[in-house]
Amino acid sequence: MRLRFTKMQALGNDFIVVDVRGLRLRRLSWLSERLCHRKFGIGADQLSLLCNSKAADFKMRIFNADGSEAEMCGNGIRCLAKYIWDKKLRNQKLAIETLAGIIHLEKKGELIRVDMGEPIFEPEKIPVRISSKLIVNCPLEVEDRRFKITCISMGNPHTIIVVKDVQSFPVNHYGPLIERHELFPKRTNVEFIEILNRKNIKMRVWERGVGETMACGTGACAVAVAGALMGLTEREVTVHLPGGKLLIEWAKDNHVYMTGPAVKVFGGEIEI
Repeated sequence: MRLRFTKMQALGNDFIVVDVRGLRLRRLSWLSERLCHRKFGIGADQLSLLCNSKAADFKMRIFNADGSEAEMCGNGIRCLAKYIWDKKLRNQKLAIETLAGIIHLEKKGELIRVDMGEPIFEPEKIPVRISSKLIVNCPLEVEDRRFKITCISMGNPHTIIVVKDVQSFPVNHYGPLIERHELFPKRTNVEFIEILNRKNIKMRVWERGVGETMACGTGACAVAVAGALMGLTEREVTVHLPGGKLLIEWAKDNHVYMTGPAVKVFGGEIEI
């Protein structure tokens, strides 16, 4: 079977987008591992599937490079929206169903503004095995280091850690250790951040099931909320990632709004 795909990226976080409406694809975890492999496949961080929805305009299912399914992906949903608009399947505004709920998106010139919904703080819903109403600056020991972690869900779990120099921090060593720590029953994404000032945050991310990536949209949203919760930043910030910048606003209605780009790289077909 030949499968038509579109390769897309948002701040260097790259995705294989496939319209599976009308297709009967099985073994989706295997398919994601196969297509996302950078040596033996197309190569991407995640596989994004465009599906029919009874609750919204479309449904997104998104799989990590290791075959695990994610609840939500901020950069991925912007890429899927760009794909939908490029194909003229919908007009200016979109509603896309995800495992984390229905996400609303809107074109803003060359950028896309996404209503990412409300942050989740309850430990059992993130989930995190910590008995507390709010997890802000809680101690966590990993090997030789003692971290202070702040945990938030944006439909998927995030653990935020403030460091002095994020550029030199060994993300690839501590990222996987924290991702799979026993505190996190569904594992966690890990954001290491450096506060530049009250309006700017520098971030590197270790994504659950993927590894370090150039950007993470839900992670940037969680980081913006965490910065405000800790009293380190304003509620509207620019998050600087290796792949570029995202504007994040934690608004008065408690919703988090993310604005950023999405780009088509190329399209093609692959035998599966």
